[in-house]
Amino acid sequence: MSSHVLDLQEIDQSQLAVVGGKGAHLGELSRMGEIRVPPGFCVTTDAFLRIVGEAPSIGAQLDQLAHLGPDDREAIRTRSAEIRQAVEEIVIPDDLAAEITGALALLGERTACAVRSSATAEDLPGASFAGQQDTYLNVVGPAEVLRHVSRCWASLFTERAVTYRLRNGYGQREVSMAVVVQQMVFPHAAGVLFTADPVTSNRKVTCVEAVFGLGEALVSGQVNPDIYRVRDGEITSKAIATEQSALTDDQVVRLEKLGRRIEARFGRPQDIEWCLAGDDFHIVQSRPITTLFPIPEADDETDRVYVSVGHQQMMTDAMKPLGLSVWQLTTPRPMAEAGGRLFVDVTQMLAAPASRAGLLEIAGKSDPLMGDALQTVLDRDSFVPSLPEGVPSQEIPGVVPATIETDPAVVTELIAHSEESVAAARHDIRAKSGTELLDFIQADFQELRRILFDPRSHQVITAGMQATWWLNEKLHDWLGEKNAADTLSQSAPHNVTSEMGLALLDVADAIRPHPEVVAFLHDTKDESFLDELVEVPGGREARDAIQAYLDRYGMRCVGEIDITRPRWSEHPATLLPLILTNVRNFEQGEGERRFEQGRQEAWKKEQELLERLRSLPDGEQKAGETKRMIDRLRTFVGYREYPKYGMVSRYFVYKQALLEEAERLVRAGVLGEKEDIFFLRLQELQEVVQANKVDDELIRQRKEAFRSYETLTPPRVLTSDGEAIAGTYRRDSPAGALVGLPVSAGIVEGRARVVLDLAQADLEPGDILVTAYTDPSWSPLFVAITGLVTEVGGQMTHGAVVAREYGLPAVVGVANATRLIQDGQRIRVNGTDGHIEILPG
Repeated sequence: MSSHVLDLQEIDQSQLAVVGGKGAHLGELSRMGEIRVPPGFCVTTDAFLRIVGEAPSIGAQLDQLAHLGPDDREAIRTRSAEIRQAVEEIVIPDDLAAEITGALALLGERTACAVRSSATAEDLPGASFAGQQDTYLNVVGPAEVLRHVSRCWASLFTERAVTYRLRNGYGQREVSMAVVVQQMVFPHAAGVLFTADPVTSNRKVTCVEAVFGLGEALVSGQVNPDIYRVRDGEITSKAIATEQSALTDDQVVRLEKLGRRIEARFGRPQDIEWCLAGDDFHIVQSRPITTLFPIPEADDETDRVYVSVGHQQMMTDAMKPLGLSVWQLTTPRPMAEAGGRLFVDVTQMLAAPASRAGLLEIAGKSDPLMGDALQTVLDRDSFVPSLPEGVPSQEIPGVVPATIETDPAVVTELIAHSEESVAAARHDIRAKSGTELLDFIQADFQELRRILFDPRSHQVITAGMQATWWLNEKLHDWLGEKNAADTLSQSAPHNVTSEMGLALLDVADAIRPHPEVVAFLHDTKDESFLDELVEVPGGREARDAIQAYLDRYGMRCVGEIDITRPRWSEHPATLLPLILTNVRNFEQGEGERRFEQGRQEAWKKEQELLERLRSLPDGEQKAGETKRMIDRLRTFVGYREYPKYGMVSRYFVYKQALLEEAERLVRAGVLGEKEDIFFLRLQELQEVVQANKVDDELIRQRKEAFRSYETLTPPRVLTSDGEAIAGTYRRDSPAGALVGLPVSAGIVEGRARVVLDLAQADLEPGDILVTAYTDPSWSPLFVAITGLVTEVGGQMTHGAVVAREYGLPAVVGVANATRLIQDGQRIRVNGTDGHIEILPG
């Protein structure tokens, strides 16, 4: 055949640019002897490019389309409809029409055909374009086939496909269209086969969906299928939609074997469309499943259990390679990578009886969903084999009782040591560049770890956690008091994250008396606004207040454990919505008033509890023990937030120096842009600096991989089978309520503000913040809200600690909260029992 038309059996995966994703996969399948694929041919992208190239008006329309934003829906609808119409109206040249109809004649001119779009960006491992272009069935005769080929070309410009490309950074000219024409199969049954379970992501479980007749009704959601799950050649579950099953059990098992062969050919799990005609299975489509979370690489085939680091660090977003490598150099615990996230392999801890109990206890206290997910794995026979008693096991942080004396001087000394160490690093790094800089940073991680994992620091954090647990447990037993430690924690000293939120109220105090400054800050979008501010009446005082805040807290940002994320000091305009919210909503002196109010409430709660305890049997002893534990709590609990602050401060020192080095590499023509260093691991960057040479293709691949990782949601617990285990809360709650972990006591009703981007937060007093997760950078918002709901979090994570300090009812770990709660709905947050109710009206 010609360059414009290829028989499917002439095609393999290497011809993606010519035949599109669908064509390449079908061609590869056609070459597998044991797989039956309906015969057919592919009209190549050369034909499409020729057609579009011969219509100059289309080029101009594509240029107009490229300038639209993904939310310009009306303009996209109009422009894309014009392009589709223009493509469909182009008369296919005689020579091209003859090639297509000649290939059709080999199938039989009156053969009923399926005519399917095959875009060059469709069915790729990193993109999910599937279903955006069109498929036409039962197309009969040369004229109709030609007409439907044109319609497939035009379907590249549906409103949905155009919007997807605009939103995901694909140029409108980057994607081309081939068309697959295949002989129709009229099956007894049809359906879809997933070689990994689409619900749990388990790679060892195949899921088969089957209906009678053509599969299009299933794909379009018009009928319910029979659903089978198969593992190692055995059906483990089945649900039949009607009286009669569309497949026999033997056929289901045969189909699983075919699926495994196809998966092996493409090297990754597949979503396969099949038809059953007579007793033969025909494969009409196979594409990679793009929604599966990757499995960490391991050096053997042993069953493994991994827990997510991001769920403990309040950073479940994908991290860039430099960020991953810096975090791995920071932590002493080995971490596996998958999907741009980090995981800890806890298989050995679960296998050893001593560490298993401790891990389940700590996980259950801090994040019940993670604890339940781990228990779910353990309940499965033999997935984690038990080691004999007495086998050495890893120490679980928080299990061994803290023995440190309740001495406030310990905390102030630890903070002073950390600040002196960061200042020394900032001073010493200034004179370094090139390989000397990279060597300095590599060596300095030893000092970072010395400070971060100082045994006394660990003891202080553990003592604060254990005092919290002791007070909650004992006061519940003795007085029926729930979560007493929440109120007792309010306005505890040395909490750098709480102080950061209150300090932004002080910044608002410096701005509020100057209306011209408020107006200027409201209108500016310029990152250099601090320089311009001094020209405005009152602007110098405002500038100094903001700059002082940045000097103290400017190394923070959303997702701050990833060194590559933009810091407040780099983008100070990020803070403006938060500052202006404070200016609008509060009076002068609010920061000091808030802190004092919290301190008074904690003190009153302490007096009330001690008085009630003294009236009990052995009351003086109970009151004495409780008083000692309250003092311990208030001495140590605030410090929980400090080590991360010290670490992030040091990260910013490294980052500023690395970006200066990156600018040198850009000037030398080694890098295209300075942010390219974010896609290299620190060791790789060291090699680039030494060689003055970079692998551009590696950086391009890393950027593409990162884009695909950003679309994935990491699981709390992941097994080596690829199974994502979510865990559940095993307690009663009101009907219809959303269940979570209570981390800060109290009940509040108010308007839900669902905020996914800190920069878009527009809060009014009385609002309840609903978001995916909060790290320290979110704490300035906490002064403007009355309650908190997050999807991720635990008893001692940042949002929980700060919510308790501010006295905000809070429930964390609420699955899908940002989707189940609508922005503006009235909700009731019960931070004592751990649930959220959506209220009428």
